[in-house]
Amino acid sequence: MNPTRVVMLGTGTSHGIPMIACHCPVCSSPDPRDRRTRSSILVEVGGRSILIDTTPELRLQCLANSVRRVDAVLYTHHHADHVIGLDDLRRFNALQNGSLTCYGNEHTLSVLRRMFPYAFHHNPDYPSAKPQLDQQAIEGPFEVLGVPVTPVPLLHGQLPVLGFRFGRFAYCTDVSCIPNDSRVMLEGLDILVLDGLRRRPHPTHFNLEQAVEAARLIGAKQTWFTHIAHELMHESTNADLPPGMALAHDEQVIQFTV
Repeated sequence: MNPTRVVMLGTGTSHGIPMIACHCPVCSSPDPRDRRTRSSILVEVGGRSILIDTTPELRLQCLANSVRRVDAVLYTHHHADHVIGLDDLRRFNALQNGSLTCYGNEHTLSVLRRMFPYAFHHNPDYPSAKPQLDQQAIEGPFEVLGVPVTPVPLLHGQLPVLGFRFGRFAYCTDVSCIPNDSRVMLEGLDILVLDGLRRRPHPTHFNLEQAVEAARLIGAKQTWFTHIAHELMHESTNADLPPGMALAHDEQVIQFTV
């Protein structure tokens, strides 16, 4: 059994909270749990640190959470709020004196190559520092530096995306539908982190009602909701949620064993 630590680097929607030029009660809240950077986690297990997604605030998230190493990166999908911080990975190349492998489905990896061609094409004449990155396509269960990972196919609107399961923990952000076969892959969880955007319906995300229902069907001992918009106040929303379910927050630490 490996002790595992998950750091919720970010729990916010694509705008982040507070949103630009918004003075709503959540964006103006003095509660630090209502300040949400874009959604990402760090999984620390077996002496390794596995980052899921590279948000626009990656540098700030690493500073806030004293992140000192990243050994590999898993990508859920290619949307900007989940990939645009990729360039900050070059700091971990320098710290660890080596390249990093980025894992994702083939579509995600192809988009990353188009968005960041300088990071994936060897050019000895490139004049500036750049990330040193390799790519590995995910086609089924795999290991990251000896850590078993199960990819969970999900739908984000019409876009196929991936959740990830580590033992009895799973991370499923940006999801509006969990196919039946994937729901089976999420059985027997102790901890689930699941998309729960807001109360109103949304075409590509679970709203809170849908997230609660999905969490009930999956039956994890504890579910934390993430990718949260500025319509959900942390404390008052948690007061209304069923036992074993709550909003996550930035800098939260979850510990378990795999």
